[in-house]
Amino acid sequence: MARAGAAGLLLAVCVLIAAPPAPGETQRSALADLTPAQLAGQRVVCGFAGHRVPATVSQRIGRGELAGVILFSNNAGKRPQVRRLTASLQAIARPAALRQPLLIAADQEGGQVRRLPGPPTASAESMAARGAAYVERQGRRTGRSMAALGVNVDLAPVLDVARRKGFIADQQRAFGATPPDVAQFGVGFARGLQAAGVAATAKHFPGLGSTAANTDLRPVIINLSRAKLLRIDEAPYPSFIAAGGKLVMVSSARYSALDPILPASQSRKVVTDELRGRLGFAGVTITDALDTPGVEKLAGTTKTATRVAAAGTDLLLYSSCSTAAEAAAALASALAAGTLPRAEFEASVERVLGLRAAIPSSGTSG
Repeated sequence: MARAGAAGLLLAVCVLIAAPPAPGETQRSALADLTPAQLAGQRVVCGFAGHRVPATVSQRIGRGELAGVILFSNNAGKRPQVRRLTASLQAIARPAALRQPLLIAADQEGGQVRRLPGPPTASAESMAARGAAYVERQGRRTGRSMAALGVNVDLAPVLDVARRKGFIADQQRAFGATPPDVAQFGVGFARGLQAAGVAATAKHFPGLGSTAANTDLRPVIINLSRAKLLRIDEAPYPSFIAAGGKLVMVSSARYSALDPILPASQSRKVVTDELRGRLGFAGVTITDALDTPGVEKLAGTTKTATRVAAAGTDLLLYSSCSTAAEAAAALASALAAGTLPRAEFEASVERVLGLRAAIPSSGTSG
């Protein structure tokens, strides 16, 4: 029996030695070989004009210095053209550690906010009026349509709880005026998207339903009490998290009850303490567009980018890849100087690469 026990112990040791590293360990090992510019690039998504990939964007992707792109209406002609564009993006050769599918995102909410040909044509408000089953079917139809175009992230659903005279309500972008309605319909739309292989993005945390001002146009301060923010505006998010929602877009507004100084996407109190800590969200966080008047009036590109990264927001979104390049350079410099802790920075990159690896894509680099 002693010999048998020794033999079993030896076999166990051999198995442990021979076992391949866990996926997370492999990814962390790969991250150690990335340059600061490559690590910084994996936290940036940006847009460009036209129906073809600009050389500068192609080069950044080829160097492993961009996590993905966002498509706007000016990128989208007829469906075959959009499919050619996304296929050309995914076909760009990339470094071995960064061959996961690129993130290719679009705002495809429906109604006034619809960047691509295909569903949903109805607004969130109109979809909700037809019931939960209809909303989820529309989410699935939208996901199938986007996936067929090669777009793998929808910057939807809006989980803002509508208020009278708020700009979200005025644009019919909300699924309801109560947290239960928004949770039921918004999360149903997200389930439909993700069932079709497209990652859903809940927005705009902690909530923009109460303001009449558009955060893209000017700086916005929301003075709701913490109790009201938690009871109403944040209330739909636990359902989204429980349903496996992949991304959360963090608002550019400032919430005086949560952080009296910094906008939400630049605030560690909001992103790390509130969204990740209190609500337990473990997915990818993303900003709203950072190169808008509403954000740029507060601080320059460099300062804003480093604040966003320090807050723990994973992805920085820019409508212009030239501005994104400036932001990425600032992140790389801060990382190399130790101003941004490498362990936290790599944790964000791990989440982004995990998302990229998990979403289907055809024509990926290999």
